[in-house]
Amino acid sequence: MIGSYVAVGDSFTEGVGDPGPEGALVGWADRFAVLLADRQPEGDFTYTNLAVRGKLLDQVVDDQLRRAKELAPDLVSFCAGGNDIIRPGTDPDEVAERFERAVADLTSAVGTVMVTTGFDTRGVPVLKHLRGKIATYNGHVRAIADRYGCPVLDLWSLKTVQDRRAWDGDRLHLSPEGHTRVALRAGQVLGLDVPADPDQPWPPLPPRGTFEVRRDDIHWAREYLVPWIGRRLRGESSGDHVAAKGSLSPDDIKMRIGTVA
Repeated sequence: MIGSYVAVGDSFTEGVGDPGPEGALVGWADRFAVLLADRQPEGDFTYTNLAVRGKLLDQVVDDQLRRAKELAPDLVSFCAGGNDIIRPGTDPDEVAERFERAVADLTSAVGTVMVTTGFDTRGVPVLKHLRGKIATYNGHVRAIADRYGCPVLDLWSLKTVQDRRAWDGDRLHLSPEGHTRVALRAGQVLGLDVPADPDQPWPPLPPRGTFEVRRDDIHWAREYLVPWIGRRLRGESSGDHVAAKGSLSPDDIKMRIGTVA
């Protein structure tokens, strides 16, 4: 029985790509928190989301892990390192060493730490060239999880999120349906009876012609890729002026989900 849950990480855990009302975000961690809360008597569950988009591993450790340890929850989900891995010149082995030190520290202070692998990017423009680095880092994450007894939310093996409908228009963040499937898989990892199968196949899509694919690629490059490169060159982060969500009640999350459903 999990009576308290803290989510730490970057944009994936913050919920970018899964918009709620008035600019609020939902995301897989919030949806997963609802699954956990529904198994507790009303009022007996607490949830805090500390994740902020754009954060590197060391920033997540410095800014979020101290607070997570202070809260001492039954469960922490720890997803970090992805933004490090996609930066040119980074070494996944070195990033994994820092990740392990954080896991060792965190597991000494909280109940259970669930770690998360990266997605399989073979179908993602630009990021598909980093597939080998991501796979190497994933191997380290799984080995670290074995050493410290951490459940693993394995996103690489979640094949249904390789469908383009699982992704937001920026092709870097999940869509609401993608976040939902990850939340369901997280529930399965902890042995919960989930209300739907995250591996359920998508309905067939009509085929797209070469012109449509190229048009979509040009739109994506102009609207998302060029601004992303610009931020990297200027040393800016998308999370520079973003505050973490903090404590959320399951009822508030359900309201956000219901508003946009």
